[in-house]
Amino acid sequence: MSVRRVSVSTEVIDADELRRLVADPAAGACVVFTGDVRDNDHHRSVVSLTYEAHPNAQAALEEVAAEVVAEHDVIAVAVVHRHGPIPIGESALVAAASARHRQQAFEACVDLVEKTKQQIPIWKHQVFADGTDEWVNCA
Repeated sequence: MSVRRVSVSTEVIDADELRRLVADPAAGACVVFTGDVRDNDHHRSVVSLTYEAHPNAQAALEEVAAEVVAEHDVIAVAVVHRHGPIPIGESALVAAASARHRQQAFEACVDLVEKTKQQIPIWKHQVFADGTDEWVNCA
């Protein structure tokens, strides 16, 4: 069981790269989640989105990944959260998990995403088409 990549970055995230990182000959399943920036939120048109990351975000994400590996019967996990301005349609969060069986891979990937959203200090700033904006205290 291993953590293959953990990163908080301004770079575009390559979901296929994360899948390759967790791939393993012993794995019967690999699950990849992409959390993508959409053009709407609560029936309001979103024109731009920026994530702000606390300096401790990387360390917090490393803890989350280690926790998921310790709690699940997985072969490997990888997770990347992007910060800075992110264009609509691009991924803000990508998580991947491999395991011997599909249920284990699904459960680990879901846990990796949920714990990331709950525990890492990243804030979302959305600007809407009507000129209003909001900050959301979650990833």
